[in-house]
Amino acid sequence: MTLELRGVHKGYAGVEVLHGVDLTIRGGEVLAIAGANGAGKSTLIKVLAGAEPLDRGEIILDGEPLTLNSPQDAHAQRFRTVYQELSLVPQMTVTENVLLGALPTSRGLLNWPAAHARVRALLEEIGFGDIDPRARAGRLSVARQQMVEIAKALAGEPRLLVLDEPSAVLAGADLDRLFDLIRALRERGVAVVYVSHRLAEVMEIADRITVIKDGRVVETMTPAETSEDQIVALMAGRRLEQVYPDREPSDGRPLLDVRGLCREGAFEDISFSVAAGEIVGMFGLVGSGRSEVAHCLFGAERPTSGSVEIDGAAVRFRTPADAIAAGVALVTEDRKHTGLVLGMDVADNATFATLPRMSRRGLLDTRRRDAAVREMVERLDIRPPRPGMPVVNLSGGNQQKVVLAKWLLTEPRLLILDEPTRGVDMATRVDIYRMIDTLTQAGLGVLLISSDLTEVLGATDRVLVMREGRLVAQVRSADTTEDEVLAHSVGVAA
Repeated sequence: MTLELRGVHKGYAGVEVLHGVDLTIRGGEVLAIAGANGAGKSTLIKVLAGAEPLDRGEIILDGEPLTLNSPQDAHAQRFRTVYQELSLVPQMTVTENVLLGALPTSRGLLNWPAAHARVRALLEEIGFGDIDPRARAGRLSVARQQMVEIAKALAGEPRLLVLDEPSAVLAGADLDRLFDLIRALRERGVAVVYVSHRLAEVMEIADRITVIKDGRVVETMTPAETSEDQIVALMAGRRLEQVYPDREPSDGRPLLDVRGLCREGAFEDISFSVAAGEIVGMFGLVGSGRSEVAHCLFGAERPTSGSVEIDGAAVRFRTPADAIAAGVALVTEDRKHTGLVLGMDVADNATFATLPRMSRRGLLDTRRRDAAVREMVERLDIRPPRPGMPVVNLSGGNQQKVVLAKWLLTEPRLLILDEPTRGVDMATRVDIYRMIDTLTQAGLGVLLISSDLTEVLGATDRVLVMREGRLVAQVRSADTTEDEVLAHSVGVAA
């Protein structure tokens, strides 16, 4: 199969996002697409999926014009897309999600044994045979839900598979299984389009790499012809000399003090502290309990036992509103479901947590709100800089900036960041790291939860390592290595 995009243009509300994109995708190869947030990657993916008809240009399949005006058109060609934002129906089982609309029947009745067997085979094919086809999708971890999405795409026997940030929630052995699957699909002649900000993965898995910037193709090359630094320079339009700011050990006062915190079934006996001006990282594999700790610290879940102090005063948050009032903010790992209201605009989303401050006598002071939002849009370089634009139309990275804006407007003392750079390009990551560093210089304390080992060591002062609901190690970032942290997380000697 050879699929060509020639001179593709696409825009929203009068703002053109793709400016004449030319792209060739071939069966039996992995084409990686790299680009900064707002470069047009998400729009390009939607064009390939039939979710967004192009404004101008043409799509050519094996020498013949192809029209993709709807996802049904794409499905008819056996084109499948796995989006960065999960789209499973949480109340349905894994089997129902994977075979939605194509459940097998026998004599007019659904054939559940055949359906479960089909899904079990698909899950084993992708290396996740431990997922129960009868389990409710909403009860699975985010990483497992990601693999169910991939199984759902494979159920359609695709000849083109588009993966949008597939590794954002995967690490270690899970990521290795994904790469094994991609290589197997390539051997079977499937065309794989791999979109990722993780350039080390791009260099490992891709046959060709296409860089887009500001809606245009900048260059296409093989991994052997380039380097991560060169790709970043093409994406950002500048070289990045230093990714992580130089950090000095914090001698600030204790800000957060956690002692013997437990939540039955999730974690137990968690004790640590975060000082004012300090960035403390937390690392752990999927299921280690790290996000559950964050939810308890923010009042979204109730701990079973233990104590939490902020500035030396004991606190017991019944709701997130209590935590916000005490100066605690949480950027959750799933911005689509717990960070944003996608149908509303940037200004509304950015001020949801601060509406009382933006109001007078019970009425919203729009002038004050608009000024605060404009300042945050400029500060975080949210693109396009249009506070009235629905956040659903923004790229994933710019959506993440809106979430950050919402919590920074609360002026927190303790900022909990759960996977803050997921789906964010390297140049924007650098800006976020520098922003966090600047905030800590003003006395803010940060708890940074991440599955990216390089990030969790490079951006922090200390690292807490979780394994199976327990805190198993606390190390200084400058005095350890990625191998040692990973060894702690899996329970083996480094």
